[in-house]
Amino acid sequence: MMEAVADPNQKDSAESVLRHALARADTSLAGVAPVLAHVLADAPNALFAQSVVARVRAMLTDLARQLVQAAQGDPLAPVEEGLPDRLAASLADCPPLLRHLHSLAMEWYVTEKLVALLGLDPVLSPLVQALVASDDPDMAATAMHLLAAQARFGQKLRRMQIALTELPGDVLHSTLQVLRAHLAVLAQEGSGNDSLAESISARAEARIRGSYAESATRLGLCARVITGLGGGAMAALDPTHAGLALFASALAVLTGQPREVCVLSTQEGQTARLMLSLRAAGLKDAGVAAALAALQTGAVLPDGFARLTPERATTILARGATAVRGRG
Repeated sequence: MMEAVADPNQKDSAESVLRHALARADTSLAGVAPVLAHVLADAPNALFAQSVVARVRAMLTDLARQLVQAAQGDPLAPVEEGLPDRLAASLADCPPLLRHLHSLAMEWYVTEKLVALLGLDPVLSPLVQALVASDDPDMAATAMHLLAAQARFGQKLRRMQIALTELPGDVLHSTLQVLRAHLAVLAQEGSGNDSLAESISARAEARIRGSYAESATRLGLCARVITGLGGGAMAALDPTHAGLALFASALAVLTGQPREVCVLSTQEGQTARLMLSLRAAGLKDAGVAAALAALQTGAVLPDGFARLTPERATTILARGATAVRGRG
């Protein structure tokens, strides 16, 4: 009898704790792009690990180099000194690109942590290994392509680089808009020939888009694997089984959140979002606790969490997302 009376209070307690923690986490996420832009301008901030900031800065420069080469029409041609740096500074003012690069750097940061703590292979996770050996030829082929893409991703991130054609479609579009504006500024500073700048920009965009296929990118392949698993996608919610790449994609697909947000939810200060996301995706308490144990040492489920339904967790997450958009 006492347990029956106490249960509603436990539920309210868990929801209250998670709602307040999610509000703090959302405030932190809403400030990622502007704070990172500030950090990249050499203002110190303890919220961002030095290795993460260094990777974001280096990836911006690498993307700028690729864009300049595309504008020149020759990816092997030498790049005029100073041009990539100026373009990188412009790219650093592009919030969609900055958020994406930050999530990639954080993904690799967590991946390396899982390698060090658990010995998890950063390329061939147990789930990917099983999918490569699948009886379904389409799934096996997709898994093989993902395996190769994940290997390339690891090589690039170790070198602090990122392929321009690996960006998501919307992020690539924003990046090309920055290039267009940047070339127009250079034209005004030089000959003032805006039509020439537009022509160069159009040719560069055509070259880049001509070699771009979003479904063949690493993230596109991750999404295809998760979608192809159907109900079996729940297996990808175990980061020690799926690896972080598929884990983050599964969480995004199953909850409808941006993948970037799902990656950042693995960090300290985002525990409430991670708990709510895992529950919204349909995981039971044991699965949520296991994922937390792998990603956030010391995190525990709040009292009454067992009473929180996936539907209720989804509602709380949606309200948090609305609040973030309002502040943005």
